[in-house]
Order: sequence, then C-alpha cells, then structure tokens
Amino acid sequence: MIDIFEKNSFDNIDGGVWKQGWPITYDDSQWNNRKLKVFLIPHSHTDPGWLKTFLDYYRQQTKLIFENMVPKLEEDGRRKFMYAEMSFFSLWWDEIDDSKKARVKKLIQKGQLEIITGGWVMTDEANSHYFAMIDQLIEGHQWLNGTLGVKPKAGWSIDPFGYSSTMAYILREADFSNMLIQRVHYSIKKYLAKEKSLEFMWRQQWDQEGSTDILCHLMPFYSYDAPHSCGPDPKICCQFDFMRLPNNKYRCPWKLNPVAITDNNVGERVNLLIDQYKKKAQLYRSDVLLVPLGDDFRYDTPTEWDLQFNNYQKMIDYLNVHPELKTELQFGTLSDYFAAVYERNNVDEGGRPQVPTLSGDFFSYADREDNYWSGYYTSRPFYKHLDRVTEYHLRSAEVIFTTALAYAKNNMAANFPSATFMQYLVEARRNLGLFQHHDGITGTSKEFVVVDYGKRLVQSINNLKRLIAECSTFLSIKDKVKYDFKPKSHFFNLDEIRDDHDSLPIKTVLEVSKEPSPVLMYNSLSHKRINIVKVYVTSPYIEVTDPSGNVIVSQIDPFFTDKEVIDDRKYKVSFIAEVPALGVSCYHIKQVEENANPLNYLSVVTVYHSTSQQTDEKHIKYFLEEFSIENDYLKVTFSKSTSLITSIYDKDEEVEHQTKVEFVEYTTRRTGDKSGAYLFLPEGEAKVMLYRLPPLTRIIRGPIASEVNVFVPSSVQVHVVRLLNSPGSDGRSVDIYNIVDIRNEIDKEIAVRVTTDINNEDRIFYTDLNGYQMSRRKTYDKLPLQANVYPMPAMMYIEDDKTRFTIISAQSLGCSSLKTGVMEVIMDRRLAHDDNRGLGEGVKDNKATPNKFRFLIEKRKANKPVSIQKPTDLGFPSLLAHHSYAHLISPLFIFPKTSDSIPVILTPTFTPLIQDLPCEIYLLNLRTMQNKDDSPDLKFVPKNTAAMILQQYGFDCGYPAKSLTCNTNGGQVTFAKIFKDIVVKEVKSMSLTLMYEREKLDLETQISIKPMEINTFRITFQSTSN
Repeated sequence: MIDIFEKNSFDNIDGGVWKQGWPITYDDSQWNNRKLKVFLIPHSHTDPGWLKTFLDYYRQQTKLIFENMVPKLEEDGRRKFMYAEMSFFSLWWDEIDDSKKARVKKLIQKGQLEIITGGWVMTDEANSHYFAMIDQLIEGHQWLNGTLGVKPKAGWSIDPFGYSSTMAYILREADFSNMLIQRVHYSIKKYLAKEKSLEFMWRQQWDQEGSTDILCHLMPFYSYDAPHSCGPDPKICCQFDFMRLPNNKYRCPWKLNPVAITDNNVGERVNLLIDQYKKKAQLYRSDVLLVPLGDDFRYDTPTEWDLQFNNYQKMIDYLNVHPELKTELQFGTLSDYFAAVYERNNVDEGGRPQVPTLSGDFFSYADREDNYWSGYYTSRPFYKHLDRVTEYHLRSAEVIFTTALAYAKNNMAANFPSATFMQYLVEARRNLGLFQHHDGITGTSKEFVVVDYGKRLVQSINNLKRLIAECSTFLSIKDKVKYDFKPKSHFFNLDEIRDDHDSLPIKTVLEVSKEPSPVLMYNSLSHKRINIVKVYVTSPYIEVTDPSGNVIVSQIDPFFTDKEVIDDRKYKVSFIAEVPALGVSCYHIKQVEENANPLNYLSVVTVYHSTSQQTDEKHIKYFLEEFSIENDYLKVTFSKSTSLITSIYDKDEEVEHQTKVEFVEYTTRRTGDKSGAYLFLPEGEAKVMLYRLPPLTRIIRGPIASEVNVFVPSSVQVHVVRLLNSPGSDGRSVDIYNIVDIRNEIDKEIAVRVTTDINNEDRIFYTDLNGYQMSRRKTYDKLPLQANVYPMPAMMYIEDDKTRFTIISAQSLGCSSLKTGVMEVIMDRRLAHDDNRGLGEGVKDNKATPNKFRFLIEKRKANKPVSIQKPTDLGFPSLLAHHSYAHLISPLFIFPKTSDSIPVILTPTFTPLIQDLPCEIYLLNLRTMQNKDDSPDLKFVPKNTAAMILQQYGFDCGYPAKSLTCNTNGGQVTFAKIFKDIVVKEVKSMSLTLMYEREKLDLETQISIKPMEINTFRITFQSTSN
C-alpha cells in the first residue's frame, strides 16, 4: 500500500457511467473456449444497531428474514443464501423449535445456506482492539460449533469503513483461506482495477515468508447494493433488483425501473445484464465472477424471495439453453465462488491463484470526492473509552475466573458460584462483541441506540467488577471451603461505582480506623507489577503495610470538591504496590495519630492564578513564573502563561526535548458537505485555543507522585499532567489525563497538539492497527487534510535517527502528523449536521469525556541503521512502549474492605504462577469454555477447558527495555512450568477461534511463539472433582 500511495495521483476524473472508473470495453472472443462463470450471491446485511436498537432490528426485520429463509430455500434446491452476524442468528435460534432447527441444519448441509465469517458482528476495523475483534469471532464460532456444528470458511466484510490487515491476520489464523471487502477509497479501487489486482494475497507487513497470506476479493464499485454490483452502470444494474419493481418499497433513483422477466423479454433482459457482467469481469484475472444480490435488511418478506429468485431463475434457464452467450449463471455462496476461482486456476483450495501480493491497510476511506471517513475515528469518544474499560474488565475477569474455578475444584469449594459468574462472562462477551459492530464503537448510530449500547456495557462492567472482587476474595482466603458468596453482602467493595451509562465512575472510599483494613490488589497481567496505586481514605494520618507486614512510604493528597475547595473527610493515599503475575496482594491501611508515622508524607499544594482565598495562603501564587515537576527519570517544565508542557528533560540521557502542548480546534466547512458522525471536513487547519486569563493551576508535589492540574477555560475542563516516582515502567512516561466537555460548542472538533524537536522526515509517522501492529503513514500534500488523519486505537509515534516520541492512548481516537515534529490527536467533536451517509442526525449527545495518554520519549541505543528494506517501511513499538500500554489499559484492581464485613483470614499474597511469562509474551486471554449454548441445563456450566491465547510482541530492540520486572527468552513457553497449584492435564494447539485442532503438545516440551504471532491453546485442567 505504501507504493500505491506514492504512485497514485488520487485524481477524480469523471469516468462516465462508472463515475469513479472509466468506460470498460471487452472482446467477446475471450470466452470462446470457456464460459464466463457467474455466481449470483443472495445476501442480507443486518446491522446489530444503527437506526434502531439491536432488539428492535431483530423483532421488526431480522427475525422475518430468517422466518422466510427456511421455507423459501426449501422450495427450490437451486436457491442459495448467505448470512454473517451470529448476534441476531443466536436470538432466533433460541426461539425456534427443534423441527425448524433440523430444517436449518439440513439447508446448511446441502450448501443452500452458508454462514460466512460467523462472528458475533461484522466488526469495525479502525477503532476496535484486537482482543475484542478476536473475542467476538470466538464467541460466534464457539456458538456455531456448539449448536449447528458449523465451521465458517470465508470472511465477508462489506460495510466497515476501511479495512485493517489485523483482521486479515485474524481470519487466516482462524484457518480461513478467503475473504471479501468492499469500502475502500474509490481511487485505490480504480488503481487496483487498472492493474487487475482487485483480488490479491493479503500479506502481513512483517511476514517475510508468506505464511500469513489470505486470498482477498475487493468489490470494485461504489457500494454493496444491487445497483453497484452487477457491473459498472448502476442505472442498468438497478433494473435487476426485482424488489424495486413498481408497487414495492424500493425505487431506482435513475428512474429506469425493473421489469418482470417473461418469455417475451427474457432474451433482451439477459443480453443487457450479461453485458454488465462481462464488463465487470475485465477488472479481474479469473473468468469467474461474483455478483452480490442484496442490501441492508433485505429478504424480510416472502414477496422479495419470490421476486428475486423467480425472475433470476428464468434468466438462468435461458442462459442454459443459449451457449452462444458464453455465460454460465447460477445462485451461489461466497465459498462456491472461491472454490471455482481455485478450480479455474488449477490450484487446491487455500492455495495461491495467479494474483499479486499486497501488504498494508485500507485507511482512510473516501467514497466520493474529498469525503473522507476520518471523523468516526473520534465520534462519541465517551463510548470509545467505555469500550476499552469493558474490554479490560472482561479480559481480567476471564483470567481470574479461570484461575479461581480451577482452585475451587481442587479445594472442593462448593460455594463458589461458577454458574453465576459464567453467566456474567457470557453476557459480557456478547455485550462487548455487539459494540464492536461497525456502527457501534464507531459512534455512528442514532442517539438512543448509543444509549442502548452504553447501558449494556455498563451493566457488564459492574457485573465483571463483582466477579473480579469475589474471585480475588476467594483466592485470598486461606480456607477456601469457608468462602460463601452472598449477592447482597461482600467482604470487599468494588473499586468504583458507575451509576449509569453516561456517568463518570465514583471512587469507593475506605473508612479507616485504628484497626488495619485490608485492601486487595489484583494484577491481570502475566508479569509482576510494581506500580503506584491510589486508595481513597477518610483520614490523612495513616499507615500502609505491605503483604510482609512492613510499613511502607505513603503520600497523602487532598481531595478537592471544587477547583480550590478541599474536602476534609476524603483523602487520596498513594504508595508503591507490588503484585505478582495473575496474583493478588493484600495491603493494610490503618489510621494513626498525627505525626505518628514518619513514612507518611503530606503532599505540598501550590496554586497559581488563584481566584479564591480558601487554600492555605503560603501556597497561593498570583504571579506568573515557569514551573516544573520531576521524578527520578524525568523533569517536565510548564509555560508560565498557559501552564501547559513546554519541555521534557530526560535525566538518564541528560537531554531536554522540546514538547510544546497546545489545545486546538477545527471548525467544519461553512459551505457544501459538512463534518458529521462519519466524515471529517474541516475549514482548513486547526486554530490554537487561546484564553483571556491564565488558567487556575494546582500543583501537587510529593515523594510518590507529582501532578499539575490545569483548569483551562475552554472545552478541555481539566488537564492533568502526572509524574510517578515508581521503579516500574509507570515512572518512565508522562501521564496525561483530560476531561473534555464540548457541550457548549457546535461544529467544533477539539484536538491536543504536541510540537516536538523530532525531525520525522517527509512527515512520516506510525499509527497502530487495533493495538496489534504499527502501520507507516505519510502526510501528503496531494491529499486534503482530512485524508491525512488516521485511526489511533492504541498509540502513534514519530522518530528520527536518534529519538522516538510515542503517544500512548487508553482509547481509540483520530490522529495526524501534519507538520514535521508535530502530532495531533482529536479528542472530541460536536456537530450539528448530518453528513448524508444514512444516519440522519449530527453528533450532539456529547458527555464529559475522559482521555488518558502517556508520553514516552526514548533514545536509540545507536543511530537507526539502514536495513535491507526501506528503513521506514516497518515499525514496531519498543518493549517498554508495549508494557506502558498494557499497564495504562489494565491498571491494578483495588478492592477496599467493606466496613461491616466479617473478618476472614487472608493469604498475604496469592501467587498462581511458578514463574512469570517472558516479557515479550502477552497473555491475551485465558477464557473458560462455555458449554452447549442452546441447552438450558448446561448453558452456564463452565467446561473444564480454557482457551489460553498467547502473543509474542513484535518490538524494536533498538531501544533499551528500562524498568521492566520480567525477562525475555525469545518467546519460549513450557506449559508444565506455568501454574503452581493447578495441574494441567492436556494442552492442544488450536486454530485462533478453536474450530480446528492442530496438535497435542507435550507439557514438558518448550514451545516457541514467533514474533507477532498469536497462538491459541486449549488447556484441560486436572481437578480433584474429575
């Protein structure tokens, strides 16, 4: 894709009937020896939420598609149909009787009904994290395998707004051989079509051997609807969507309506149609053609089934007796089409046809003119943040539940509520999976639909918090038989409470007394954590003891109820906590007399530009001066006029880096097309947000943590910069926390701009794809500003031959590097206008939204070498950046004791692993497998097996791995040496979504996971209850 971006002029010449292409001609003699083989693919695209909620779409439309599908396919064995989203299909399956289930299975066995992709949804590929992308695919595949015994073979992704190579990798690792995509920039489609490269082997950029290759078909025209599917002329193709016949609910905008096929007109209609087929065939190298026949929520009436299938069958019959037309037409499915492609190329299925190889991704997408779909990278950032919070809770809950379940079985703990917790997990998997839909996490649904998604996510977050708290309690109790789960009474509180889908969480306060109160810390990552933690308490005079009983250093910060008003009943205590991999540590906090604990430090608060006299006078400063905060590794300096960062000094390297932070705003165009939920159409470059008076600034300094709180008189309500004096990785970066509230603005988009002294030549920068891999970007003058904005699900960086500057993000947002040394991240957008892509409204339901970032500056061990490849083609985060990101999105869970709970004897530290996993190995999931979903008795009875999904990070070893608490070993893992008290009975290597078994592994044998690879293993645990 890098070469295509360099070579393509991105012109927009009117191509005639195919406006974004060119007039296509063909020589009919090319089919003299072998007919053009055309597969007509009936399908219905069903959004699990967009203009209606998920359940409303099901009740009013999708259910009707399924109900009509069964009898209409049974009427004629030549009919075919495809369906993709298991979220809808599973609802219907639960409602139908065994007789209808048997009929559905028979249609699948006969090849008339094909389940394609088989994920819970058709996932977004720009904002979604790869954990959630994989998880929704596992959920769909496990549901399918457990109920219908179906294993999908081909990927179908017609509606996401741009495509990531991460999804191609995921499908390949799920043992798919083929996939199809649609929404790609019209100019890139034209470029590939000219080269007959719309079918290609999609290869990962880091793959030197072709082991990740998957055959990908790119649809050539504007849309996946019938008018843009049969050939280049939509006004002709529209005449062959027979649901647009007069007196039906759809119309052809070209005012040339379909006519029913009769004996009198079939010849003329067939010739008109196959002319389009033959023109479309010129864009591909094979004489096999795919023609989708469907659209959004189609085939929901018996009438449509009859009109489409009966009229097309007449044309199929006509072609069968007219070989001189050199065209063979039949109903088919996606797998039928790919099988024919392989056959005509004389290669086995899953082999390599005569097609080119392509690497990279398809962002940013434009469907016409300069209408770039780069706005949805940021739209509704509150819910994008909520998505990551849900994901972090789900992953953590999966890991600790699987661990606790094994210990419960080993300890005969009958009171462990495995079925209740399994239900929490299954519901959360499906709620998170539902939100990955390409109108969910994208922020492109109706306001009331977004509320529906949000309520589902928050319900799951609260359930998962309770699960994690209870499992942490269970694992920490010495005598596990005495554990008793009571839904209304708990040993430990949740760390925070969310009242509703659109509210920020409220932290739980520990009521301290002279008796030590236990506080549990849970670490969901597979290496030891040494991090700063913060607990809210009721007294500033406290003593913190670690699991060994030692009193440790603590810092007390005041709690502000307003900018300058301190709450004398609530305080924040910070200290360094050490928690083992996948383990739980118990710290104790108690109240002491004033000055009784010399290791407890009260932080020093300084207020600049104060407007109140309520803060201690000696710490109020009314004048302007430059100021700074620092820890052992970094010193951050701030502007005397704006209180924003101006530089970051690296103490190890003794180098000061210019780091100018500004808040900027874009306005939408005044005329023509305007920004909306999908599109970003700015009126030129962003303007710096200036404010009349210097902002109120609060500086809190202490031995554990120092921070600057800036109350910006703008849409950025609060801007917090924090440095942690931690020996762990959290001490190596600058933490940024913003609360953005744009509700008083309209047609504005707020961004943070970071201007550095990094010389990123040619404005080359790197953004991640789904948190999984980095992709090289370049800002081009030949493209409009909005085309140079890309998704940033996890991080972006710029670099020169000496230094790299990485912005790590806790939520998915849009980003750019429009000038050398400058990075911008768009944090929120509020828009009055609909952008004419079907939503029918702007984006005005904004909330006070948290944004969390980390700034990481790293110096290369040596100047960047010139590699065999172009030096900037491949990019990888440093190992420290990987860990900083994991720590940012997966903070330690903190559970303070409930004030009225009965005392129990707790283990100081629960350590489930023999040794930590290597630094470069990431435990993506440890997912207990669900039983048969359509069995009321077994649905929430967990199996004795779990999916362990491991990835080896691909990282740039040119940067030192500072402050990590683990070691690297080249990605080696031995299963017999992972768990301490849990006996692993059997391990099998599986395909990514566990549909296919690869091999049984020797538990004592060391296995190797290659860099970037994600490997799934099915683990069976031995328990005394077996």
